[in-house]
Amino acid sequence: MAYSDKTKGIYQETLKGIRDAGLFKVERFIHSTQAADIEVEFPVGSTLKKAINICANNYLGLSSHPDVIKAAHEGLDVRGYGMSSVRFICGTQDIHKELEHKVTEFLGTEDTILFPSCMDANAGFFEAVLTKDDVMISDRLVHASIIDGIRLAPAIHDTFKHSDMAHLENKLQLHADKRLKVVITDGVFSMDGDTAKLDEMVVLCEKYDAMLFLDESHSSGFIGKTGRGTHEKCGVMGKIDVITTTFGKALGGASGGCVSGRKELVEMCRQKARPYLFSNTIAPVVVSGVLRVLEILSSNTERRDKLEKNTEFWRKGLKEAGFVLKDGDTPIVPVMLFNAKLAQDVSRDLFEEGIYAIGFFFPVVPQGQARIRTQISAGHEIHHLEKALEAFRKVGKKYNILGKTKEEIIQMYGN
Repeated sequence: MAYSDKTKGIYQETLKGIRDAGLFKVERFIHSTQAADIEVEFPVGSTLKKAINICANNYLGLSSHPDVIKAAHEGLDVRGYGMSSVRFICGTQDIHKELEHKVTEFLGTEDTILFPSCMDANAGFFEAVLTKDDVMISDRLVHASIIDGIRLAPAIHDTFKHSDMAHLENKLQLHADKRLKVVITDGVFSMDGDTAKLDEMVVLCEKYDAMLFLDESHSSGFIGKTGRGTHEKCGVMGKIDVITTTFGKALGGASGGCVSGRKELVEMCRQKARPYLFSNTIAPVVVSGVLRVLEILSSNTERRDKLEKNTEFWRKGLKEAGFVLKDGDTPIVPVMLFNAKLAQDVSRDLFEEGIYAIGFFFPVVPQGQARIRTQISAGHEIHHLEKALEAFRKVGKKYNILGKTKEEIIQMYGN
């Protein structure tokens, strides 16, 4: 047979190497809705354990909101389970166009096109709008899905040091002769939780006639005064050429994504983006749920405001406990451990204390940058966060990392 013992052995040895390096990822099974309190099966076959989830992308606590669930049921009953088709054949319903219009209003753009996911949006955009005569200049810490999209495009690719505006300007000068230039960044960087300097980037893009591409997956719904995103926070709404974002995090937590921005760029995606042309439409049940989410967010900022207060409480508590944190003011609060095995050990012990928080390590983050990436939600109450802080302090004390510097932790555990 084609899958020979030799082939099988190669992969077995590769997987063994991942395990031996302490980099093997093991999934845990949740037997409840996605919420602050969850029931988890881990290890497989064990008794279910109740835990506080401190690492989901459920920033606004809407993944199991009763109004969103009700809207999803209504969408299922009225529009059916799925479309069995791509958009340009027979996969477009009235609610798909309604959602595109509502997202355009919410983000303050000119037009929007839906994709099955934000990964598909990022994968489809660059190839659809750029040629070999153009250049893409990306922040070195952009999301992996953006990197995958960049690889598919014929344009030249260059990078600039993370959030280094002087280096970005040098690259814009270097590529001044290109037909089109596009600067590429995340709004909030998913691993570190810091925010792009969009106000400065807009100035540079205007100066050098470059488009600005922004991934808002970890921003839409809760960053900025009314939750419109990083472009609202930085005071540059209407000046971003392309925004991609997801409905799988704060905006309901199910699936789906979009490209939103200049109408000509959106139309190019509608005509040429392969994930749009060759993937089934977002299911009606998801569209109906997201429409209800946007209604909730447009009515008030209560959840966004609660999330901000929870984030301040959590970050302050971790700092006072003596953990090494990444600087920032977003709900992504990485607890830095620098060693992959230590991150897994801390995660395991936190779970024993009833706290669900996963260790991140290479290749998800750079070598030597292992961490517990905590993520706060409006679904958390203060008693959740207090219990989680108590567990973090207990486990941190066990491993003697409280009050220690990065260098001291690395000296103890390596990186």
